[in-house]
Amino acid sequence: MQLNGSQIFVEVLCEQGVDTLFGYPGGAVLNLYDELYKNADRITHVLTAHEQGAAHAADGYARATGRTGVVLATSGPGATNLVTGIATAYMDSVPMVAFTGNIPTAGLGTDGFQEAYIEGITMPITKHNFTVRKVEDLADTMRAAFRIAQSGRKGPVLVDIPKDVTAAVCEFTPKQPEKIRTVTTYNAEQVKWAADIINAAERPLVYFGGGVRSAASCQPLRDLIHKAEIPATYTLMAAGVVPYGDPMNIGMIGMHGCYTANRAVADCDVLIALGTRFSDRVALNPKTFAKNATIIQIDIDPSELGKNVDVDLAISGDAAYVLGGMLPLIEEKKHPDWMKMIHEWQAQDYHPVSDASRLMPHQVIGEVCNQCGPEAVYVTDVGQHQMWAAQYIRHAKSRGFITSGGLGTMGFGYGAAIGAQMALGRDQRVVMFTGDGSFHMNLNEACTAVSYELPIITVIFNNQVLGMVRQWQTAFYGKRFSQTDPHRKTDFVKLAEGFGLKGYRCTNLAEFQTAFAEALKNKGPTWIECMIDKDEKVLPMIPGGGDINDIIMK
Repeated sequence: MQLNGSQIFVEVLCEQGVDTLFGYPGGAVLNLYDELYKNADRITHVLTAHEQGAAHAADGYARATGRTGVVLATSGPGATNLVTGIATAYMDSVPMVAFTGNIPTAGLGTDGFQEAYIEGITMPITKHNFTVRKVEDLADTMRAAFRIAQSGRKGPVLVDIPKDVTAAVCEFTPKQPEKIRTVTTYNAEQVKWAADIINAAERPLVYFGGGVRSAASCQPLRDLIHKAEIPATYTLMAAGVVPYGDPMNIGMIGMHGCYTANRAVADCDVLIALGTRFSDRVALNPKTFAKNATIIQIDIDPSELGKNVDVDLAISGDAAYVLGGMLPLIEEKKHPDWMKMIHEWQAQDYHPVSDASRLMPHQVIGEVCNQCGPEAVYVTDVGQHQMWAAQYIRHAKSRGFITSGGLGTMGFGYGAAIGAQMALGRDQRVVMFTGDGSFHMNLNEACTAVSYELPIITVIFNNQVLGMVRQWQTAFYGKRFSQTDPHRKTDFVKLAEGFGLKGYRCTNLAEFQTAFAEALKNKGPTWIECMIDKDEKVLPMIPGGGDINDIIMK
């Protein structure tokens, strides 16, 4: 059948199972938006306040579901406003397809109005990107974009579509979505070798990252650690994969990880690294990281194997299939002496002291968990509040904690919360933790939450400073607080009302308990401002370049 480019655009989106699209219109994509208007019963379009918010929303949608998030922006500044969101998804291996408009093909390269070479701009932060120059190529290019986003190590793909392509006509043939090829192969000899090493270990430890967040990877990991009694530590990106309270879960590793996890890495004799890349926030000193251990690394991306830390055995493959092949070779075993050491270290972990007369982050987060129950989804911005959330939330499911890890994008949270809420439905409880510094970055997306009546509860830790940077200035820069006290006078309660949502301010735990209980009853979005001390720190902390011997506990 004969269709124009805009009709093909919508048909392929529907073909790929897209039900929600985040975006912002503009001249170069008006043909696409006209067709989306005609197909509003097939695809829900969510209009955000800013293209960056739309990109983060597509990201949050993907993280909450495992499906591909989709974002659409116009040319020039619309396209460049997506860059931070695309880079965020790239660093955390999130499947996303970003569509941008551009000026007509005949004018490309002439510096036309709102022209930007977005293909070149995004080349380093996408798995692949395309500029469609002929309408005949549009359908298959879009299909390739969705396939690439979900194949192997997942990530974002960009498709740039000049305006004349959206109007041109060609023959269109519908196709069934191509089945994503799963990496099922692995080196069986290496897997046997790994199993032998694990079976001989006296102090084994599993260290896993965001690469095992999918349901397929979670269960084999849990089976491994319970079959062979192997304690497990995780990165920020993998919170929730092994449930809170599981006896094999010894907590988060890294700069703000717990003492036990970091000490276990230093003392283990075998380290099994699954779906993780030994980032500089975990392997703070690559030369001393797990220096006493035989290191086995399993990752779907061969380029990550041995990249940051020298490993003894590198296995390329999907963690679910590699572990599936390894599990029958793993002996059922107990490690009583090793577990005794783990328990002794846990007694030395940092535990904040509670104070009912003032608001303390761990108390606020604990109360949120108490009132929300185990099925809530938590989203964070970036900063101290992010680390407190990672430390104190009682995670219950693998996709229940959404945060920007690799890029550390301040302003990520509200857009991502909107995407998660749209993906999961209004009956799903979504709570966003932020700080006053991060929140100022993209709080304009409040209007989006209001417009779509999304019941997102935003908990704002307001210490009136840029807390994480101030903490570093306190520890390493002689308390020279350069530009970390912005002297802002923002009244979040009044601002909330101005956006059309409900706002609360709390100064002690009792006030917060009441405010949060009321927020749970609201049909639309709610902000709860929590006044905390500007010198409240994220502890423990290992300085960059350090190791367990450099840990700061007070």
